[in-house]
Amino acid sequence: MKHFLKLSLFILGPIALAQSGVIAGKVVDSNDQFSLPGANLRIENTNKYTVSDQNGNYQFLNLAPGTYTVLIDYLGYETISQQIEVVDNKTATINFELSNGLNELSEVVIVGDYLKGQAKALNQQKNNGNITNIISSDQVGRFPDANVGDALKRVPGITMQNDQGEARNIIIRGLAPELNSVTLNGDRIPSAEGDNRNVQMDLIPSDMISTIEVNKTLTPDMDADAIGGSVNLITRAVPNKERISVTASGGYAPIREKGLYNSAFVYGNRFFNNKLGVVASGSYQVQNFGSDNIEAVWGKDEENGNGEFYVTQMDVRKYDVQRVRRSISFSSDFKFNENNRIDLTAIYNWRDDRENRFRTRYRSIKQVMENDEVVGYTGEIRRETKGGIDSKRNKNTRLEDQRVYNISLRGEHLITPKLDMDWGVSYSRASEDRPNERYIDFRHRNVDLTEDLSNGNRPLVTTANPDLPSNYSLREITENNNNTYESELGAKINFRVPFSVIANQKGRLRFGGRLRLKDKKRNNDFFSYESVDGMVGGLGQVPNSYYGGQGYGPGSQYVPGFFASNSYLGNLDLKNPALFEESSVPAEFLAVNYKAKERITAGYIRWDQDLSSQTSLIAGVRFENTNIEYTGNYVQDEEELISEVTNKNDYLNVLPSITLKHQFNKDFILRTAFTTSIARPNYYSLAPFVSALPNDLEIAAGNPDLKATYAYNYDVMLENYFENIGIVSGGFFYKKLNNFIYSYINRNFTSDDFAQLFPDVTNPIVPGQEFIFTQDRNGESVSVWGFEVALQRQLDFIPGEFFKHLGIYLNYTYTDSKAKGVTAREDLTLPKTAPHMFNGSLAYENKKFTARISMNYTAAYLDAIGATADDDSYYDKQLFVDANVSYKFNKNLRIFAEANNLTNQELSYYQGVRSRLMQSEFYQPRFTMGLKFDF
Repeated sequence: MKHFLKLSLFILGPIALAQSGVIAGKVVDSNDQFSLPGANLRIENTNKYTVSDQNGNYQFLNLAPGTYTVLIDYLGYETISQQIEVVDNKTATINFELSNGLNELSEVVIVGDYLKGQAKALNQQKNNGNITNIISSDQVGRFPDANVGDALKRVPGITMQNDQGEARNIIIRGLAPELNSVTLNGDRIPSAEGDNRNVQMDLIPSDMISTIEVNKTLTPDMDADAIGGSVNLITRAVPNKERISVTASGGYAPIREKGLYNSAFVYGNRFFNNKLGVVASGSYQVQNFGSDNIEAVWGKDEENGNGEFYVTQMDVRKYDVQRVRRSISFSSDFKFNENNRIDLTAIYNWRDDRENRFRTRYRSIKQVMENDEVVGYTGEIRRETKGGIDSKRNKNTRLEDQRVYNISLRGEHLITPKLDMDWGVSYSRASEDRPNERYIDFRHRNVDLTEDLSNGNRPLVTTANPDLPSNYSLREITENNNNTYESELGAKINFRVPFSVIANQKGRLRFGGRLRLKDKKRNNDFFSYESVDGMVGGLGQVPNSYYGGQGYGPGSQYVPGFFASNSYLGNLDLKNPALFEESSVPAEFLAVNYKAKERITAGYIRWDQDLSSQTSLIAGVRFENTNIEYTGNYVQDEEELISEVTNKNDYLNVLPSITLKHQFNKDFILRTAFTTSIARPNYYSLAPFVSALPNDLEIAAGNPDLKATYAYNYDVMLENYFENIGIVSGGFFYKKLNNFIYSYINRNFTSDDFAQLFPDVTNPIVPGQEFIFTQDRNGESVSVWGFEVALQRQLDFIPGEFFKHLGIYLNYTYTDSKAKGVTAREDLTLPKTAPHMFNGSLAYENKKFTARISMNYTAAYLDAIGATADDDSYYDKQLFVDANVSYKFNKNLRIFAEANNLTNQELSYYQGVRSRLMQSEFYQPRFTMGLKFDF
């Protein structure tokens, strides 16, 4: 750090003594006074230009004294200019108020708020130096997307993995969530989950975000851990006048015949002669729904059977879910003068996920052989109720309390007309708390079973005899408390100075440093309970509920059956020693508890140089040093804690990059880029643990030898922007990932396999028994390539008044890959690389009425690599159709209606081939109607 400061002073010293002037100001919409980011401002008859930031602010540095004319260009708005005089060591101010281009652009009609939002997004995308996709809040509001994840699936090259029907984990250009990053106003968001770095995109309501920025290529001033891409969520900017907005809506989820309730507000204003600005917003959502789910594990008896696949385990599950999302954000800026300002932003997101799961499991299924032929099956049936204690928080359900918040303070300072500086400090924290989570499980042993495998997409396991509650005895009652948190303290500083090596061409040198201190901990416990004197009897002797197959999503042939009621489970007085005997079960939590500390220090230098009036260059290098300290538990015999084991690692990544942008004309742009990036292993993947769960026939192991993935990225993109607010684009990308990390699965893991991998650990596998084994491993390398095309525009080139109000939104992405170094297997693709992704939308909008129908399609893709091709798991194809309409009574009041998942798209996985279903989960559509007040 000392040497960095000396270098900074050496560079900045002579610059600080230079004399020149500055032009600065703000760009806003003349109608609503909203800031206009991404505006291109240029000084007439010079090579000097700049782009307005997210708040509409702009600056021209290092101007010789004199009189200048500033021109501004913004898609969909009039082109205007203003003249101003610059004097030595002073800042001259010009504020621009732009009107829409209704009377200025030939045959252009801006008829609604949606096109204004589209204009904001496309202007930012057009004037960015790297390859990006931008979505504004106005665009998000025109899709029926309740959370940020659902909004992101509209972006070219992005697909989402769902949880309970809502988009949660982001996949960019076929690269898994672990290979992407998510930031909030440029600060990293920590993960609320225990074993990975994934950010839960369904945690943040979409109406809390002003702009979503997807960076598909990186520049040296950006964090490097984003191989697929970096998603930056930008909260609402402080308005330039008083703004009040209120939204309220209600809906219906047919799958459980329950209600959906949503509300949101925004208030913002400026005070003290516009020096101080504040904006506060909040959102409250209550979603009552559920899902119907079947799951199957396939295997084959190589010794006694005929070698054909059959179902070795099958679940029939019913979920009842309530999700409550609360979000509050606050932003404030204070402008000391034209050269100095500070910003404070804070956001707090809190989601309660309450769930009851009723699961029937057919397990340990074996073939019954006679004369080398299969004549039947035997196995065990378990009926489990998942819930929680009867309290105000749990409400007899499993409560998953996830929270994430971020607070940051930033400053922007013009030190001299040739030097500006910005800095920021931030603190973020994410947590997941699952208190008093309970399970009660009953079983029926040695059951004669039948299997109907005539349709592998709907395998069916049933009992050969009547399945009565009286057949089931109590197996276990358990309660656990799970807690995970991750925090990150960040600091950064950046400098920018004019620096050009080409006469009469603009050049800028940027350099700076960044520090990130991360802390993560998981602390779980687990207890089992035996009733004293057999107080808890069999399933037929406790209050129970019955769920039949009528209306069940995967088909009426699946009958969940009888279960202990969730209220009975929640009201058991488990802590009363007169009623229950409590025992800790270390096998369930010792191996999964861990602590991790990570320190990332980074420095960069970035040079922006115009090579001509049409071509510009961004070149630079970033240095990121990673220091990690990981503490896990070494466990023997599943229950005995031998010791804590600490692993330390320290490595430096050097990350060069170069980006070229060529403008054939002001609307036709070519972008090319060569960049490098990394992906650090998940925390828990590095732990020296072996976690054996005999009841679930599962073993998971850490891998302390995992290396970070290093990627070389090549991108080419052509973009043509339309003056009537649209774009057509096409591009190619190629990525070479060294030491890529994949999830290895062996569904036939035996005692011999365990002894070979873990000779120093007590073997939990009984000879002849098979477990499902998972572990993250490094592959040698993987190549990912593909292309994406997009079209977004109004159809006003077609004659007729109707088509002036009609717009289309289309994008398609193709991705392919080839992995090397995955055991001895060849021709493997990178897991989570979807080969085809398509978005389509058709919208009609006039001054009062808007209607849109949207489609999102993702082809099937490899999700996890197995020991053989038969063990590979695939995420099946998905097709979502959504629709929404709104009517604007006046400038302040709008009514809207939305429908999600009109195709009743299931979440589906299959094993090896599509005819071996692993999971099928149905959610049914959802419907919402509401009002929006905007003052």
